[in-house]
Amino acid sequence: MKKYMFYPALALVLMLGSCELVEVENPNVKEDSFIGSGNSAVEWTDGMRRQMSLMVASNTEFTELVSDNYFNNYTASSKVFDIPQINFFDQDVANIQAGIHRTMEMCDYGLTKVLPADAGSKPLQRAELLMYKAYTHLLAAELFVGMPATVLGEVLSPEVHRNTAITLLNDAQPLFTDANDRLVCALLRARAYYGLGNAAQARTEANTAIQNPLLLRQVLYGTTNGPGNGFQANIFTTSGANPFAPLPRLDFLDPKYFNTNQTAALDQKPIAIAKAEEAYLIIAEAMVSSNDLSGARTTLKNMLTECVSKRATTSLSDKAETRNGGNKVYPVTAMKVKFDAASAEKDGYILNRQTGNITAYQVSGTKVTAAEIDAANTQDEMLYLVYLLRQEVFMAEGRRMTDLGIRFPVSERERLGNSNVKPEHTQAIMPSFIPKNREMDDFEINTATGVVTIKHDMNKVLVQHKTAAGIMPFIN
Repeated sequence: MKKYMFYPALALVLMLGSCELVEVENPNVKEDSFIGSGNSAVEWTDGMRRQMSLMVASNTEFTELVSDNYFNNYTASSKVFDIPQINFFDQDVANIQAGIHRTMEMCDYGLTKVLPADAGSKPLQRAELLMYKAYTHLLAAELFVGMPATVLGEVLSPEVHRNTAITLLNDAQPLFTDANDRLVCALLRARAYYGLGNAAQARTEANTAIQNPLLLRQVLYGTTNGPGNGFQANIFTTSGANPFAPLPRLDFLDPKYFNTNQTAALDQKPIAIAKAEEAYLIIAEAMVSSNDLSGARTTLKNMLTECVSKRATTSLSDKAETRNGGNKVYPVTAMKVKFDAASAEKDGYILNRQTGNITAYQVSGTKVTAAEIDAANTQDEMLYLVYLLRQEVFMAEGRRMTDLGIRFPVSERERLGNSNVKPEHTQAIMPSFIPKNREMDDFEINTATGVVTIKHDMNKVLVQHKTAAGIMPFIN
């Protein structure tokens, strides 16, 4: 695992807000004095790390709400993403797009202006910026119906963004000197090929990535000059005022981010942007899609033993958690859970946090067992487990919305300034099988029987609609 520290933040000379370049006025740092200065490459790269952290935390907050993972139980965050209702004029949509664009433009500026002008710049800095730029293209592909990549440019399709990411990662990989950095490039390429539905290439890259079964790349928070993890504040506070509540069957995975230091600002947990679990899951899904169920079982069980079981955990006191947002009552004592009305009751998913410490899964956790994997005998049963594992493993990392087939539209802010944005780009993609009226987050509590019943098992719904556009890319 490689961690980066944030240095004194650079006053950025160019920022991008929905593809509009904005000059930042700062009396201490001017473009002509910064470009070519002795430490400009170092400062810009540090600023890029900070911007990556900001972008990832923001994306995580909003995409987790859109999905069935979390419900906004009372904060000032989006009140409509839980429905889910996504409009191109929503300011949150504009801010998410602007964050990706800003990061993309800062990478471009660093690669074309800052690094070439600094005689002391290193190939490793170029590699890092290339990787970050590739990541922004991945996010554009995974989260939006399409997105421009240049100022007032045409709206590029997800396919174009993924292929651009692959090219950038190909350029970055040989510049890295650390073996794990090169494996991260392979893993991110696997993710891009996965989205393209190219099972053969995705498997090749994923098999390379799991040369290190504990591969992990994170963005950091709470360092001396780094930003706070805004999503952490929504799922954990020592006061118990935790605004976001997880779906009850995911209760055991919350919180992934927390502080044990009384000063929360000094204990901000990182968010993963690449980890080996994804490689195993890509390989397994490719095998399931080609009906190699035996190979998929072996791959998933290997992931549990070689990877998930070895990830860091913390014994955490979470007694302040009361799930008392006011909009909806959540279970706060240990109860059985049914994934939907037709499912069997299961224990251990909903925790009583008053009886002692809980186990906090800092990177990955799951309740799926080797026995359950061995018991899956059909393609649909195996697909169900793959997507349940994807949901649990990527919990609180901003990945679930994409698996559900939901995409943000291009924002109104972009539409007003860019004639290349057409009416079809301003419509969110909302698959017909997605429940409305906040039903993805809905459940019933039977206090007499001690059972919580989830209204919809969305992994079951996904399998039932496996040939629908925008989901399960190896099937379609």
